[in-house]
Amino acid sequence: MRYVIAAVGRMKSGPERELLDRYLDRARKTGRALGVTAVDVTETVESRAQRTEDRKAEEAQVLLSGLHPRARLIALDETGKTMASPAFAEVLRGWMDEGCPEIVLAIGGADGHGPDLLARADLKLAFGAMTWPHQIVRILVAEQVYRALTIQSGHPYHRV
Repeated sequence: MRYVIAAVGRMKSGPERELLDRYLDRARKTGRALGVTAVDVTETVESRAQRTEDRKAEEAQVLLSGLHPRARLIALDETGKTMASPAFAEVLRGWMDEGCPEIVLAIGGADGHGPDLLARADLKLAFGAMTWPHQIVRILVAEQVYRALTIQSGHPYHRV
């Protein structure tokens, strides 16, 4: 089973990239003992379409095109559900126990996700009501994947 953070846009080198890489490395190491084979990031280019709806649709198609047919898709979306970390860890554990080959956490472009991607999503997730820069969202997603894996393994990183 693998995790993929699929994001629209590119993250440049710098302190944010270093922090993202640190959490990805931690997640990979912790996940191995749980049967996680990879924790990866894929980046797609932002659409240059003039209309917002066209941009969202194009970006959604690119994100959806790489999806494994049996993958579980989490769309990061401002209208999504907020969850505590232990509940999020349980959702991920349940999908893994069902034999899900891949869990994809999709971060849309500046305009959000297109309707096709939102319709396909198994979970729409929000990190609160505030708007976050995409670079920070990537870090938050990587940290929450790492946190979920530590919760599942009984590691003391997550304290209640």
